[in-house]
Amino acid sequence: MKPMKHSRTITLATLCLFVGTAFAHTGDHTATGFAGGLAHPFMGLDHLLAMIAAGLWAAQQGGRALWAVPAAFVGAMLLGGVLAWSGIALPHVESAIALSVLVLGLLIASRGQWAVTAGMAIAAVFALFHGYAHGLEMPQAASPALYALGFVLATLCLHGMGIASSLIGRHAVRLAGIGIAATGLALVLGV
Repeated sequence: MKPMKHSRTITLATLCLFVGTAFAHTGDHTATGFAGGLAHPFMGLDHLLAMIAAGLWAAQQGGRALWAVPAAFVGAMLLGGVLAWSGIALPHVESAIALSVLVLGLLIASRGQWAVTAGMAIAAVFALFHGYAHGLEMPQAASPALYALGFVLATLCLHGMGIASSLIGRHAVRLAGIGIAATGLALVLGV
């Protein structure tokens, strides 16, 4: 099996940005099920930046972290969705999501190397809150399984975009981390 060329990876990640254009139906119908789950991570700057940042940070860490950090994120995100669907309360969800953008941005900007298990734990803690928010916003008519499949695929796409973005160079990645952290700080402060 041939390795994928960088240009193909970047093209694939860029195409993920346009997933919303597939929703060509008009009308007042809210996207439910798979479509609703697929759209949700793209609809908020906090989710979008955190998920791209998780992929970017995983790529920056390299080695096993390249797949382990995104896998921990997705697994914990699903658990968060289940907690929401089960009616179990999770406090400070919006604050934790905003904090995830800030912390992940700082981790990218600092370029520090972390143990894979520590990286997985950080990703999982923040993903729990992202998944909880996804679960809370699931339309009542939606199938939880299809909705979850949608937000998992969208998240994997955003992680892939972050991983592909790591190819822009160390200096540019660090600047991206600073920008993500600044946005996270603004979200935390409610600016």
